[in-house]
Amino acid sequence: MANYTAADIKALRERTGAGMMDVKKALDEANGDADKAMELIRIKGLKGATKREGRSTAEGLVAAAVEGGVGVMVEVACETDFVAKAAPFIEFANTVLATAVASGAADVETLLAVDVDGKPMSEAVIAAGALLGEKVAIRRLARIEGATVDAYLHKTSKDLPAQVGVLFAIDGDNQEVAHDVAVHIAAMSPTFLTRDEVAADVVESERRIAAETAQAEGKPEAAMTKIVEGRLTGFFKEIVLVDQPFAKDSKKSVAAVLSEAGVKPVAFARFRVGA
Repeated sequence: MANYTAADIKALRERTGAGMMDVKKALDEANGDADKAMELIRIKGLKGATKREGRSTAEGLVAAAVEGGVGVMVEVACETDFVAKAAPFIEFANTVLATAVASGAADVETLLAVDVDGKPMSEAVIAAGALLGEKVAIRRLARIEGATVDAYLHKTSKDLPAQVGVLFAIDGDNQEVAHDVAVHIAAMSPTFLTRDEVAADVVESERRIAAETAQAEGKPEAAMTKIVEGRLTGFFKEIVLVDQPFAKDSKKSVAAVLSEAGVKPVAFARFRVGA
C-alpha cells in the first residue's frame, strides 16, 4: 500500500491542478514521494501535450499591470475552472504578464517568441500545460499608453481569479475618473472608443435597417430622418464608450464625465475570459 494520505492527495492537487486520479496514480508510482509524483505528473503531461492540442480553452484568467503610463493586460486560458484557480496556473499567468511588461511585446505572437529562463515562451506554455494536465494558451495581449492608465480586474465568482479585465487611458492626470470609467467599461462592454472607429459600412447598414423598420412600422415620411437618426444614436450608445450613459450617473454620458474632469479618452481594452 502506498505511503500517502488524503491530505497528501489534496496538497498535490493544489500544487499541480491535476485531476484526482492522475494524482493518485502518480503517488502510487512514486510510493508516496510528493516531489517524485509531481515530476511524474509533469513528464506524463508533456507526453500528452499533442493530445490536448485540439481541446477547448474556455476558462482561465485575466491579469493586468500598469507601469509608467503603460498598461499591459493578458488573458491566459485553460480548460477547467479547477485549473484556473490552481496556484501553479495563477503563478504561470503572472509570469506571462511580467514577461509581457518587461519585453514590450504588443501581441501574442511576439510574446510567444520572448525568452523565459532560456527557452521561448511558447515552450513555457507547453510545460505549464504538462504540469497542469490541460491545454494552456495565451489567448490575448493588450498594451495601451496614456498620461494616466487604470487597470481594473473584476471577479465574476469569488472562487475564481479575475474573469474580466479593463485597461483605460486618458490624456491627463486624474486617476479617479480613469478608474471610474474603467469600471464602467467592465460593466457596459463597449466595443469602440468613439464613433469614428465604427466602420462606415456598419453605420450605413444600421441606418438602412432603421429606415426599413420605421417604414414597416408605418412611421410618417416627414419624420423619417429624425426617427432614423434617433435610432442610430441609440445604436451608438450601445457600442461606443463615450456615447454610453455613465454607469454611476446615467444622466451623463461618459464623454460628459471626462469633459467635466478636463481629460480626453485615449484608448481602452476589455477582456472577458472565453469571450
